[in-house]
Amino acid sequence: MLRINDIIDKAQTYLAPEDLEMIEKAYIYSASVHQGQVRLSGEPYLTHPMEVAGILTDMKMDAATIISGLLHDTIEDTLTTAEQLEREFGKDVAFLVSGLTKLSRISFASQEERQSENFRKMILAMSSDIRLLLVRLADRIHNMRTLQYHPKEKRIYIARETIDIYAPLANRLGINSMRMELEDLSFQYIAPDAYNELSAKIAKSTEARNRYTEEVKNIIASQLEKHSLKGKVEGRAKHLYSIYKKMHEQHINFDEVYDLIAFRIILDSEQEKTCYEALSMVHALWKPVPGRFKDYIAMPKANHYQSLHTTVIGPYGERVEIQIRTKAMHEWAEKGIAAHWRYKEGRAQKDDEENQIKKLREVLEMQQEVKNPQEFMSDLKLALFPEDVYVFTPHGDVKSFPKGATPIDFAYSIHTDVGNQCIGAKVNRSIVPLRYKLQNGDRVEIITQTGHHPSKDWLKNVVTPRAISKIRNYINLEEKKNSLTTGRDLLEKEFKRHHLKFSHYVKSDEIKKVLAAFSVNQVDELIAQVGTGRISPRRIVKHFLTGEEAEADETVKEKLKRRKPTSPSMGVSILGVDDADDIMVNFARCCNPIPGVEISGYVSRGRGVIVHSSRCPYIKRMDAERIVNVQWSAGEDHTYPVHIKVVCEDVKGVLTEVSSVISSFDINISYAQVGTISLVATCNFVIDISNLQQLSQIMSAIKQLKFVKSVEWLHHF
Repeated sequence: MLRINDIIDKAQTYLAPEDLEMIEKAYIYSASVHQGQVRLSGEPYLTHPMEVAGILTDMKMDAATIISGLLHDTIEDTLTTAEQLEREFGKDVAFLVSGLTKLSRISFASQEERQSENFRKMILAMSSDIRLLLVRLADRIHNMRTLQYHPKEKRIYIARETIDIYAPLANRLGINSMRMELEDLSFQYIAPDAYNELSAKIAKSTEARNRYTEEVKNIIASQLEKHSLKGKVEGRAKHLYSIYKKMHEQHINFDEVYDLIAFRIILDSEQEKTCYEALSMVHALWKPVPGRFKDYIAMPKANHYQSLHTTVIGPYGERVEIQIRTKAMHEWAEKGIAAHWRYKEGRAQKDDEENQIKKLREVLEMQQEVKNPQEFMSDLKLALFPEDVYVFTPHGDVKSFPKGATPIDFAYSIHTDVGNQCIGAKVNRSIVPLRYKLQNGDRVEIITQTGHHPSKDWLKNVVTPRAISKIRNYINLEEKKNSLTTGRDLLEKEFKRHHLKFSHYVKSDEIKKVLAAFSVNQVDELIAQVGTGRISPRRIVKHFLTGEEAEADETVKEKLKRRKPTSPSMGVSILGVDDADDIMVNFARCCNPIPGVEISGYVSRGRGVIVHSSRCPYIKRMDAERIVNVQWSAGEDHTYPVHIKVVCEDVKGVLTEVSSVISSFDINISYAQVGTISLVATCNFVIDISNLQQLSQIMSAIKQLKFVKSVEWLHHF
């Protein structure tokens, strides 16, 4: 177990004596309030805050951050209050610990919603003080080191969350050592078999690899001395997850991974030109591998990482990856934003912090507009961290984008209006489609037109959180306007049918009761729900009818029920929606579902509920808040048009033969057509089917015909 003296010994190398006293005081306080508490491992709970504080001390964080590491669970897990912490340790510590308190006391509908809200809070807090995120990362590292004490399902869940969110966050802040440890610890639980197999293979070759590493280091060191370049050479094996990822992405075996060892040349000089001198030396020594050179000094990564990367054919024909950087660049590569933290008189001097976490701040903007937890988590993962592509503006400025970004992403990075009014783009002076994927070195120019607006299809061609949120925001506003217009028209017609004036009643006191009855806060919200089909206008009118009028309306309703409906439900029941009988049902032409196929409903504007197959790719891209549960109605007799294609030999009477088989099932054929090419006949039929079982029987019968090659149900997927 880490001792407080270990933390004090490390901290005294860079902190003042009074800071060390406060750290010791925080240790005593934490030990006192956590007394009697134990972890799942059976160890005293105090071991956890101690380890978190130790990680922060290794990062050379300030006293307030280390103290917050010692106290980070006190508000959540003990009777301690923020006011007590402020009295004992000051405002800074109280703010940090309050910001770190989890949302465990709040009830959420789902685990995904809980996860989403935790990350919303974390990223919002980060905008006030990046130290909150650094403590949270240290907390996660120690929890991952002791993850084996959790049940299997929880281990996998926490590991997946770590590799999806926390490791990319560490990468975003440039803290390479944290990222690698989090990835390897997660890998161990997500794919234990692959982890153990890879560990065993690497262990077998350790001795030979160590000899090779020393040989290469000695060669490079002697060459540095020969060229009067002062610095040191490091060589280490790549971490397990990066090797596994490479094998998985490139579909190669372990024996085909050539660059298992990465070498670093860390130069004493702070001048960038010495890095290029060392690069020339390496390339003169060994032949470089084409396409494997990256200049992150001239064009730094988005997390401000700088280095030269090259791969060469080294001794014995082995590929060797070499990174070349200055001491300052190396410090940033290992510690990231923590390396730029300087403290004077208790205040943090955040050297160009705005640039370092600019993309994380985009997530703040995004989260203001995204309500759906699935969408938020998806967009958060997108922001953290695809490979970057660097392009130039017409003025020669460099902009970085995630891999797969398009001119639309570029347009929104300039200004929202430029994005909204974008009608085209020029890349390297040539017109390109808006779906064009930007490449390194492209020079991009946006063409705009006043009055032009974004399209919903744009969401398929953008990858940056800013572009996604701006397009979604515009579309949601437009859809809200449309639903207000539709809803108002429907209500006015329904009120008029009862000889009432909607504009009069909407201003009356009675409308407040109606709002409460439908659990909405504003009249516009009520009208919009009518426009989307979620509330029927007749239900609203009923609140304003007198007793006699309501009774007469019910009588009419009973008579209508005895009649055959003029707008049938098409054999589909809508679940969880009041007055579902009043809602029109239509079937999506993209997938044409029939009974026996699992279905979902989408509340459209003006066409009621559109029923899709649950496997239809289109419904998966639609607004999740407007998806409703639907099911086939048992006992209802309906037929559904189905398009089948029969491919067969071009023999006389083929259409008649196939039609006869279909007719033998007493099935109506509403369309039949045959075409022939190169002695092959293709027959297209639209037939009226009751369910999936009936369709399967007909298709099996058609396949029995000697001349038939294939029968296919066309879903239009």
